[in-house]
Amino acid sequence: MTALTAVRAQVGPTPNEAKAYTGLHAAAHHGDVAQIDKLAAAKADLNARDSFGRTPAHVATFARQRDALRALARAGADLNLLERDRYDCVTIASVADDEDTLRTLLSLGASAKQVTSRYDGSALIAAAHLGHDGVVRQLIAAGAPLDLVNNLHWTAVIESIVLGNGGARHQATLNALIGAGANLQLKDREGKTPLQLAQGRGYAEMVRALQKAGAR
Repeated sequence: MTALTAVRAQVGPTPNEAKAYTGLHAAAHHGDVAQIDKLAAAKADLNARDSFGRTPAHVATFARQRDALRALARAGADLNLLERDRYDCVTIASVADDEDTLRTLLSLGASAKQVTSRYDGSALIAAAHLGHDGVVRQLIAAGAPLDLVNNLHWTAVIESIVLGNGGARHQATLNALIGAGANLQLKDREGKTPLQLAQGRGYAEMVRALQKAGAR
């Protein structure tokens, strides 16, 4: 699973899909708060699904329409639903490295604790994979599970190493996880620890950080 694979695993509305939207999906995509309020008052289905299982909240998240998200939440929309590929709004914003939208979602009560995606992972694992260190820090502060093991048998710590490039942002991601108290001894399916994985890839800064934290 590469970074590109993770991004493609999330399917946002195509231009043609967005053009065809009506009702709350169209209002969410365009950030039309007045229309959202009007439709909500008329008892429109706040959690209606498009052909890909996306709710208006998913659409607003993809479109970075934060005022639309606030309006939907105010009207009672569920910000924690999963679309067809089992992504929630928090994970969508996290993969997009969209810290502002993520901050909005978390302030509105969206959960950072859900198991999401075909990999039985989480927003934190996805963000660690991509080296989105600011997102990682937000998710940690929001109580994301630090040591969740996905169905590839990887944690956020492991993904920051094996799917990262060893660069500054992945180092910052790993440091954030270490600082939060993530378990550094959990092994991958082949029995390798994070330290061994970092050593095998020649990621000297990660090796030093792990050793300083007591990893073996």
